[in-house]
Amino acid sequence: MKIFDVIKYEGGNNVFVWKFPGEDFNTLSQLIVHESQEAIFFKDGRALDLFGTGKYTLHSQNIPLIRRLVNLPFNGESPFHCEVYFINKVVSMDILWGTSSPVPIQDALYKIILPVRANGQFGIRVKDSKKLLVQLVGTIDQFDQQTVKRYFKGILLTNIKDYIATQFVQKQISFLEIHSHLKEISSGIQEQLAQEFLTYGIELVHFNVNEITPPDDDPSYAQLKNALAKKAEMSVMGYDYQQERTFDILNRAAANEGVSSDIMGAGLGLGMGANLGSMIHNAMGNVVPNVQMARQTVGETVVKCSNCGSEMPEGAKFCLECGQKAEEPKKENKITCPNCKATVPEAKFCLECGYKFLTECSSCKAKLVPGAKFCLECGQKIE
Repeated sequence: MKIFDVIKYEGGNNVFVWKFPGEDFNTLSQLIVHESQEAIFFKDGRALDLFGTGKYTLHSQNIPLIRRLVNLPFNGESPFHCEVYFINKVVSMDILWGTSSPVPIQDALYKIILPVRANGQFGIRVKDSKKLLVQLVGTIDQFDQQTVKRYFKGILLTNIKDYIATQFVQKQISFLEIHSHLKEISSGIQEQLAQEFLTYGIELVHFNVNEITPPDDDPSYAQLKNALAKKAEMSVMGYDYQQERTFDILNRAAANEGVSSDIMGAGLGLGMGANLGSMIHNAMGNVVPNVQMARQTVGETVVKCSNCGSEMPEGAKFCLECGQKAEEPKKENKITCPNCKATVPEAKFCLECGYKFLTECSSCKAKLVPGAKFCLECGQKIE
């Protein structure tokens, strides 16, 4: 049996509880306890004598609980058998956590289900060394950060998921606003978990939720992002969803006159014609000026309605303001200049070379066909 003369900590930096490898000592052994540490003598499942920072020579007077348990004499060198645990009481601030599976959350604003994940970190400190040793450590040799996460995984995830889901429902939080609530959620989860940790002699110093996010490839999240992009687009144009649908209906009706007539006829047959016209007019009242402005900004060609004078896109079949059927564009006559052979609009002069076109015969005064070489009435040669 080897008697250990010096008992001191030899564990790592991220270890909360470390068991000294030897178990046989005597009343003259040296105990060294470093700053922010405690040492506890442990035997038969009981936490006995506790030592704070300092250097000690063991004797029967400073280990009274051990002395009584193993019946040590008051004087002299006496061997005894027990376990010694060192407890680090410094704060460990960088223990990471994360939800292993998504939490289904209903967005309060858009009413769609989003599977979200959460992650963050927390910090702990050993508050009651004896309670920790008896409640959790038992017979293991080392209790570090990974052991903490493994032991408290169930407690952590259950409380975190429950609290986040409850906050979304009770406070009607939209996913788009969640980052402004992270501090509040972090404090609430810490308060809920604090008592659970204290049961095992551990103080929860801080708890942070770094982010709550859905997977990028989730179809519900993609649907929400598309809807928000569409909403932003309509906001720039100055109209809402209902007005956009009305605009689409008018465009489809304009593209198929027969169908539009049938639709309007059906509406009139049900006594809805007047109301439908009023609804469309009111819905489009604010849309048209904004649409016209946008078209002018991007350089789209517009023409004026012959009935009300409002601008509309070139090629439109109906006016967006009054519903008047657009006039067919007049076809411009083209002629070939006899001088430069360019094809130009019918006029008194060629737009390319300035050649003057004759408009009547010098002999019979009859109107000449543009580009003709002889008068169709008298046969006079055109000079």
